[in-house]
Formats: sequence, C-alpha cells, structure tokens
Amino acid sequence: MAAGGNWNRRSALRAMAVLAGTATTASVLEPAMAQATPGGDADALFKAGKFEQAGRAYEEILRKDPANVQAARQRGYVGLLANKFPDAEKYLNMAVTLAPGDKEAHRLLGDCYVRQDKFSLAAPHWQAAGEEGYAKLFAAFRGEPCQVHGDIGRLPWKQMDPAPLVEVSLNGGPAKKFAFYTRVGGVGMSAKEAEEAGLRAVAEIKLDYLDPPRTMYLGILESFRLGGIELRNIPVSWSDDDEPSLTGGAGIFGTWVMYHFLTTIDYAGRSLILRRRTPETAGKARADAERAGAQPLPLWMAHEHIVFSRGSIAGSGPRVMGLNLGGLGEMIAGMSAATAEQLRVRVDYDRPMETSTGLMPALVYPSYPTEVRLGNAVAKDSYCLANQKSADAPHGFDVLGHFSHSFFKPYNVTLDFTDMNLYIVRGKAT
Repeated sequence: MAAGGNWNRRSALRAMAVLAGTATTASVLEPAMAQATPGGDADALFKAGKFEQAGRAYEEILRKDPANVQAARQRGYVGLLANKFPDAEKYLNMAVTLAPGDKEAHRLLGDCYVRQDKFSLAAPHWQAAGEEGYAKLFAAFRGEPCQVHGDIGRLPWKQMDPAPLVEVSLNGGPAKKFAFYTRVGGVGMSAKEAEEAGLRAVAEIKLDYLDPPRTMYLGILESFRLGGIELRNIPVSWSDDDEPSLTGGAGIFGTWVMYHFLTTIDYAGRSLILRRRTPETAGKARADAERAGAQPLPLWMAHEHIVFSRGSIAGSGPRVMGLNLGGLGEMIAGMSAATAEQLRVRVDYDRPMETSTGLMPALVYPSYPTEVRLGNAVAKDSYCLANQKSADAPHGFDVLGHFSHSFFKPYNVTLDFTDMNLYIVRGKAT
C-alpha cells in the first residue's frame, strides 16, 4: 500500500490482486543456506530461518563492533518478526542513529510502531524511508487509532469458496460482504464502497508501473464493525479501478485487523472468531489446542502483515512457510518449480496454467507432493501448484512454500500475535 520500495509496491498489489481475484505463488528453497549451523554466519542463519540463533549471532557482532549498522538493523528485524517490540525498537533505533539515511531501518521501525498503533511515531520513519503515502496517512490520524470496542466477534461465513466471506459494517452502514486474507494488510474496498462510507483520501499513491496506471487512495475509517467487535479510527485503502472481485465480496481486510485480536479462523466451523486478547483467552486457546493434541507452532510476521510458521513439503523437514489464510484458491499449497524438483515432487508440466502473482503474469503447473504438513495437520498426495519462476527472498529469508486456503478446510487455526504462537486443530473451534 505504500509507494517507493519494491516490497511496498507488492503490498499494494496484493491488496488489489485479491480484490481482482488473482492468485499468489511461493518462493524458492536454497539448500546451502538451510544447512547453516549454530554459531555460523549470522546472515546465513537468518536467511535459513533460524531467527533466534541469528539474533544471538548479531548481538555477538555488535559486542565486538557496536557501530555495525547492518547487524543492528538485522537484530531489530529479528525482534520485529516475533513482535518483541522492546528489542525491535532498541536495535532499529540504534541502526537509524548510526545511519540516519538507512531507509530499510526506518521502514522497519515505522512498521514496528504501526503494529503497536503508535502512528504518530511511525509517520516520520515512513517519511525517512521515502514512503510518502504511509507517512501522510499515519500523520493524518487524530486521537487514539485502532480502538477496540467489545470482547468477542463471531462472524459466520456467508460462503466458503472461492473465498470465505463475512459481513461487516462500514461507518454504521448496512452489512457488506468482505473477504479476509493474511496476504493483505489493512481494510481495502472499491471506490464505490468508499464513497458510500463517506471516506476522504488523506494520501494517494500512483501505481504508474501498471498498464493501465492506477491510483491507490488512503484514508481513515471511523468505524469497522465485525459482529460484536468494533474497531474505530483505522487506516483503509481503495482503488480507482473497480474491476469485479472474483471473491464475490465488496472488499477485503487482512492482518492489520487480525493482529488486534486473538484470531481464530475456523474453517471447519465456517466462522471467524475475534476475541479481545487477554492472558485468560490466550491461556484457554492454548489449553484447548493441547487437549486436542496440538502443540504451539511459531508465528512470525514480516513486512507489515505477511505471516509465517514452520512446515514441510514432501519430507523436507521443518522450514519457514507462508500462511495464506483466507483468500482463494483450489490448491493445498504452493512452491516454486525449482523447489518441487529439489524435493522430487511430481509436477505436471504438460498442463501449464497462466495466472498472476501481485498482478504480474505467472506460469504455474499442477504438482502433487506426497505430504504437506503444518504441525499435526497433514495433507497427503494433494493438489498443489508449482510456480515456474523462482522468486528471490523479498523478506530476507528463504521460504519453502506456502499453505493455501484449501489446506485449512478440515481445521481451525488460532493466531496469537502477542506470544506469537499458532495453533491448528482438526474440527470446529470450541
């Protein structure tokens, strides 16, 4: 949603892509980095997804070289991935003090403050990062942003496929069907819905690299109601392109909404459950999962809203994998074709399919791994997609692939963004 750097362009495109009904794909495994061992090079450990070990290695570098900007930035990023905000702030502030022109450190620090709803602190860092859209948006807020009213919201799904839809209300208006997806950040909608809600743009971003060019508008929504929960004074976006959405919804919301709650995406029970996060509700979620035989899995969040855990494909062993909860797609999981070949996954190259990732053309192929696993959740010999293009590592670490919409259908998934744990349990949520 922010202009400028490559990642934020992709963020904007993802929000628009889902509204337009496009698909996402996976990135590539690099075995050499995955074989890094404790005590090895800090960057190799980080790239292999060994974040805690990488953090300790960066700290050791800083003990020997306190002026090492890259180590400070990366140590702050390690903290941010796990929502350990004091750590993230300490090291990212260290990085921007050492190098005031370090745009990446400013961007990460802006993200850190946004996650804590400290928008006034975030705005100057987005400005320093060259992200004018975000800087203007967060500077425009008055009063307390992202106020939570209510204790629990239970939203029954109005459909499962092609994407789950729930009913929400914008500024007290009539119920609207919205999709949700962990590959987007805030609340996005069509220009028509924005006009009906009385929204006013406080910033805009020109997406002139698209054909035809498009404009993304950023504004502030007074009220976003989700069942018994209401969020007030929140950031939203809309586009001047009103192409019909393949989800069938009027808009979409993502991880920026979900991380304000203890969020359960109950595929098996066809409902979205948002609870005010307290030690009691978090403890109950953990106890319920453990009674069902599910242990907590790690949860990480990169670049504003993209969530990850550890999973495996075809006996790969635990690797970092994306969690594409919500959204749409028939596949169980996705990976690059190079990863599929490395793991000896059967790929049907005789059936190429043209799709898009972030509105960019992509060629994908059906693939059939013997097993896809996330904790105790397993899919055998299932339909997946392999992307011909081997993506780089836009987050700075290697990603084996991602779990998609259809993988989660037998389960309920709870995301605890405070302790950064994920619980996946077969059957309906209790």
